[in-house]
Amino acid sequence: MNLKEETWAGGLANSSLGTGADIEIVCPVNTGFAEWFLPSVYLVVSLLGLLGNGLGLWNLCASSWKSSWSTLSVLMCNLSVADLLYVVTLPFLVSYYLQGRVWLFGKEWCRLTRALFHLNLYASIGFLTCISVHRYLGIVYPLRMLGRCQTLSPAFLLSVLVWGWVILQLSPDFIFSKMDQTGTRCHDTTGHENLSTYLPYTLAITVTGFVIPFLIIIGCYCHVVVALQRNSNVDPNLKRRSIRLAILVMVLFSVCFLPYHVFRNLNLLSRRWQLQGSCTQTLKNIYVSYQVTRGLASLNSSLNPLLYLMANEDLVTRLRTFCRRATRILGSLLQSPAHRSLDLKKVSIVLNEECEEASDDL
Repeated sequence: MNLKEETWAGGLANSSLGTGADIEIVCPVNTGFAEWFLPSVYLVVSLLGLLGNGLGLWNLCASSWKSSWSTLSVLMCNLSVADLLYVVTLPFLVSYYLQGRVWLFGKEWCRLTRALFHLNLYASIGFLTCISVHRYLGIVYPLRMLGRCQTLSPAFLLSVLVWGWVILQLSPDFIFSKMDQTGTRCHDTTGHENLSTYLPYTLAITVTGFVIPFLIIIGCYCHVVVALQRNSNVDPNLKRRSIRLAILVMVLFSVCFLPYHVFRNLNLLSRRWQLQGSCTQTLKNIYVSYQVTRGLASLNSSLNPLLYLMANEDLVTRLRTFCRRATRILGSLLQSPAHRSLDLKKVSIVLNEECEEASDDL
């Protein structure tokens, strides 16, 4: 039998030792899959997420010196903070899975690491919902919103409400143990002994933290698309950007959030069925699928910075122009070695000009 698998008989033996015994897996599933898949995904997400959100947050702060912040900037700033809080914990999870699921950083840090994943998940959903509603009101009811968006007080109040609601939703999760009795395993959910209460909690937070915001976003963007198509006086650039933003948000929800919530609940149900004696290929496939969706859920931290591109009017054009000029000048360097020093000066001048223009746009 594969060393990465645990049999139902072994799980049954453990369960006979008492309710306090930790039961990791009671059906022979491919637990080794997560030990190479999740570290690979987490490593990529940590690098891209740290770079993208770090640059995005820095540009948002730098632009505040040249122009006042907008409601959209405040919401995106909070989204970046949520992403950064999560990506800084990923190196610890990479180490955990590469060590063969041996947690070396203590009980409290395990609990905090798992909590920050859910904090990022539901804060991202909350702020993406706020961004979607903001865009919806600005496009469908522009005159009504014109006089109400002059100050940032509503944006700051909304941010506080989102953080407060997310923390309130996640507070019951701290009641459930995240480590086994040996102190080596760091569960992303909880042990088998708490399934009877943990499963209803996850179903409730799925509804309040994901389903309701998802329905709100679908309603907002469907109305936005209809309004843009009916109004022929809308600026084509605004129409294009709004549709792209709607597509990006829907992709984030469909790829990162929807599969995770479906298979997280299915995995908890499958664990209950395993404890009742069931062990089928379907249950094994649910476990592997759940590990895949955990990686997909973490991708939102590296995809959220794309919203900065969608929110800025000229940034994409500037970046394309910058890339074309840089490519052309680098090509000339390779073709004319005799003029290398002169071309290097040109490269420096163009890079400085483009960076200043991009900074102004942000």
